[in-house]
This record gives sequence, C-alpha cells and structure tokens, in this order.
Amino acid sequence: MNLFDVMPEIDGRFIAYQGEPGANSDMACQAVFGDRLKRLPCASFDDAFDAVKSGRAVHDGEEVEVALAMIPIENTLAGRVADIHLLMPGSGLQIVGEHFMPIHFQLMALPGVTADGIRSVHSHIHALGQCRHYIRRKGWKAQVAADTAGAAREVAASGDKTRAALAPGLAADVYGLEILERNVEDGENNVTRFVILANPARRPLADFEEKRLSLWAPRQATLDETGRTYVSRDIVTTFVFRVKNIPAALYKALGGFATNGINMTKLESYQLGGSFAATLFYADVEGHPHDPALDRALKELQFFSAEYRNLGVYPAAEDRPALLLPGQ
Repeated sequence: MNLFDVMPEIDGRFIAYQGEPGANSDMACQAVFGDRLKRLPCASFDDAFDAVKSGRAVHDGEEVEVALAMIPIENTLAGRVADIHLLMPGSGLQIVGEHFMPIHFQLMALPGVTADGIRSVHSHIHALGQCRHYIRRKGWKAQVAADTAGAAREVAASGDKTRAALAPGLAADVYGLEILERNVEDGENNVTRFVILANPARRPLADFEEKRLSLWAPRQATLDETGRTYVSRDIVTTFVFRVKNIPAALYKALGGFATNGINMTKLESYQLGGSFAATLFYADVEGHPHDPALDRALKELQFFSAEYRNLGVYPAAEDRPALLLPGQ
C-alpha cells in the first residue's frame, strides 16, 4: 500500500530523521518517498519525535510542516536501537509503515589519505558495532559520533589526515571525502529495519485509520512450496505490554497467540525506570486486530496484562517475507 493513497495530505511536507544529510536514515527516506517528501535532519531522536508530534519544525530559518518520521528500530548485526523502544511507547505516535534497507559502510577520509595513515575511525555507535571486527583488524581507535554522516562532516572539517569515517557512500559526495575501502561491515546480511511514524492526533492519520481498516480481510491458510500451511504476512501489528505480577503471567499472556495460530515475529523485553521489577515487552505479530484469531489472542493477552498499548497496525514491507522466512 502506498501511504500517499491514504494520506494524500503528506505530499510535499517534511519527513524527520535523526542524523545529517547523507546518513542511512536520509537514504531510507529517499528510498521510500523519493522527492515527494522533503527531508528534515534532526540532531537527536527526541528532536525527530518532537517534530512529528507537533507537526512543526524550523528548517533553514523557516517553520515547516512535518508529517512523518523515519526511525531505525533494529539491525541484524547490532540488534535493537534501545533509545527507540523507550521513546515510542510514551510518544503518542503510531507506526504507519516499515522499510528494510541493506546497510553498507564505506571507509572515507580526506583526499590523498591512505589507509596506512589512519589512526582513528569515527561513526555512530551502531555503525562502529557493525564494523567492530574490521576496526580491530586494522588496529584503529573507534570514536563515537552522533551519526554516520555527521562523522563524515567532522572528518572533512577537521583537516586531520589521521582520521577516517565509516558512513554511507552518499556522505562522501556530500562532504568531499574519498572512499578508501567499500562495504567494510562485518556481515553480508547487514539490514536495518526502519519504522515510519505519524501522529494519530492529526487529521491525516485519522483518515488513514479509517482507510487502513479496509485492508483487513479474514486470513485464509495457504500453502508454500513445501506444502506447509502458513498465514498471510500482509499486515503487522506492533504493541507493548506489561504483565501482571502473578505466577506464569507471561506464559498465560502469550498462550493465546499459540492457540490461535498467530505468528509472533518479535518479542523483546526491557526494564522501566531503572527497576528490575518493572519489565515492558515489545512485540510484532502478523495480522490485523480485526482478524478474529488475532482479536482473541490480544484479548487474552490484555486479560493477563497490567498495561497494553498498540503502537501501530500497518502494511508489511514487501521484502518482509524474504527476511522472515517460516521456521527461521
């Protein structure tokens, strides 16, 4: 489903992302929306969230309208982006789409520099983690920057020929650096999942809520090439919950997904407020809450939960089935 079909008002507005021009999040915005949305770089995730919540931000000295945000939530090598799991539940924003993007990092430095002269490499903490074996082999000192493209900008501005950055190739073009080595990430299957956020309090998303209900249809069992039965992967429902303080609460809360044949593609836990006693769970499941099977599973979950919050019901990315194969 094209978001412009159900949210035509967003056309020509801004989409916020954390980082500077040339960052992976910037590239994700371009990949999904092309030039139909203008891109708003933000210094932090908090700033990106605030821009979408208010619908306004200042860009190049002018106030602009912000419709969406493109936010990385997890990576196949580095794991989840912890800040996002803490920001999303209390933000009031809803996930309206997702995008999976292969991630490649290029080693870049000032023109004329060779890899032998490098002493330190700079990038976002997750980028450094995704290239840690490469950095260790080279014997370089890893330095954390606010984001990948920001690291490239800082290296360019420093004039220091002993510094290099790990960033997308676009950043080298933006900041006038030379690429010394390409695709230096540790693993071949390096993919980041992004979620697209919108504010449900704003009219465009209210319209989207009405229209997206028409996406729902009762799921019918189909067969894959091996003859195994599986269910549709067209819709994803994301939510957080906190179970009651009773014995086997988590087991009981999740039992409905098994008995109703619902595929839970992600379940993660994290602590709340620095307490080991308060645990919030984040989950992705296949299907729409209006699907009778998922409706039953969610009601059972809520019965055994002290807190439940829906974070979004949205079309699955087209490449999701290839990345989340049955049985994996």
